Amino acid sequence: MLPHKNAPACLHRRNATGSLKYSNDMKLFRKPAFDHSNVVSRAPYAMLLVGGIIALSMTAICTIVLYQSRLDAMAHAIETSRNVALLAENDVVRNFELYALSLQAVVDGLNDSEVMAAPPHVRNAALFDKAATASYLGSIRVLDAQGQVVLNAGTENPPGGHYLEHDFFKVHQESPDVGLYVGDPYSSTLHGGSLSIPLSRRISHADGSFAGIVLIDVQLEYFQKLFSVLSLGKHGSLALIRKDGAMMMRQPFDAKVIGRNIRNASTFKQFMLAPEGSFSDTSYLDGAQRAYYFKNLPSLPFIIMVAKAHSDIYAVWRQRALLIASVMGTLTMAFIGLSFAFGVQLKRRMCAESELALLARTDGLTGLNNRRKLDEIIEHEWHRAKRNHSAFSLLFVDIDWFKAYNDTYGHQAGDAVLATVARCIADNIRRPEDSAARYGGEEFIVVLPDTTLDGGALIAENIREAIAELAIVHTGSEFGCITVSIGCAAWVPGKDLDVPAVLRSADKALYGAKMTGRNKVVLSSLPGT
Repeated sequence: MLPHKNAPACLHRRNATGSLKYSNDMKLFRKPAFDHSNVVSRAPYAMLLVGGIIALSMTAICTIVLYQSRLDAMAHAIETSRNVALLAENDVVRNFELYALSLQAVVDGLNDSEVMAAPPHVRNAALFDKAATASYLGSIRVLDAQGQVVLNAGTENPPGGHYLEHDFFKVHQESPDVGLYVGDPYSSTLHGGSLSIPLSRRISHADGSFAGIVLIDVQLEYFQKLFSVLSLGKHGSLALIRKDGAMMMRQPFDAKVIGRNIRNASTFKQFMLAPEGSFSDTSYLDGAQRAYYFKNLPSLPFIIMVAKAHSDIYAVWRQRALLIASVMGTLTMAFIGLSFAFGVQLKRRMCAESELALLARTDGLTGLNNRRKLDEIIEHEWHRAKRNHSAFSLLFVDIDWFKAYNDTYGHQAGDAVLATVARCIADNIRRPEDSAARYGGEEFIVVLPDTTLDGGALIAENIREAIAELAIVHTGSEFGCITVSIGCAAWVPGKDLDVPAVLRSADKALYGAKMTGRNKVVLSSLPGT
């Protein structure tokens, strides 16, 4: 007899007499939970990917900061070089202007007849000012058209010697419009053979013909002292270069370099491209890689060049970069390592949780789906059948005289029979969408989507025959072996039935099989199923 129509037929057990027994503390139909298995399986790898991206981002940011710091180091070096050049320029220009004025005063005095007619000591006092006595400055000399010294500041008797072959004499002799001329460095006898830079102006007769020159020597020691107090770094250099390429002075000092012409050097070609500027190049003299700052002096025929070696510019930066890179590399490797270790642990935990979830949805004895999973399967397939307007079949499978088997052979043997029957049921439902579950005790339910009642009956008969063919001895059965009774019901499109009704119909068919001899398949006779 079927239970009362208002009773929850989805919550029942069959008692020993074959009637239905209900339990209000369980529900068959539940909304299926979201399947997190795919998300869980990807979670460790996603975390490792995110960790790697974070580590790479940190490395990229660190690299950008270090690169910007390198650019800042170069910019600071150029700015420092510019300040050094400005200091040197101010000192050189100021002193050379004084020297140029002193030379011009001598030229003007030589063209003044009253000055030249005065006594020698008065004449010398009028021609030569106190600038001639400054440190690192040689006496002012007047040379005639033959290069002979005719006047000398500080003495009324000029020393001997001639300068006919020197470049500063030939230039004025050949070119009347040269003005102040800075000659090639030479060894001055007046300074004990030390190197000096000659400054000279032309003296002309009233008709413009060449009458000689006025000459003053500036010792290179002056530039050495000036340049030595300016900070250039361990491998830096500072140079005063004539605009035709002649090296007038260079710090660090090397006598072999003074006077050398560097007009063919790539660095000098850069100097001539603009009034001032900066660039990096390899030194023509020593092959060092340097950052150059240069300025063409507008009022003098000189170029001031300040060069800082890359090794000095980046020395502090390299130490800082090495420290930061070491720390960053260690942190990055540690971060990736920790991410990997955490990912492994997370994966293990996810696997353990998946196994627990599987155990929570699987019957531990038979390996089939348990009641919880069955709830989800039936709910899902029911809605799918309604949505697709397809048939939906259920099989109720019950082992015949199972209580008698347990009483005779013991519960351990009974458990073995349950597992064997479960495997046989699973082997006879081959489609991926077909499902089997242990409903409780010795009862099983088979869910057959897209299956009509006739199709369900065919599968049910295959299951019954397969279990009977196992020939498991059962002396308490009239068939002498383990058999099953199966009730089959189905929902078809267009029928106003719900899942509980189909389940009750399958249960009623199973009851009918039990009452009519067992070891058979009985189809539901409920209208619409």
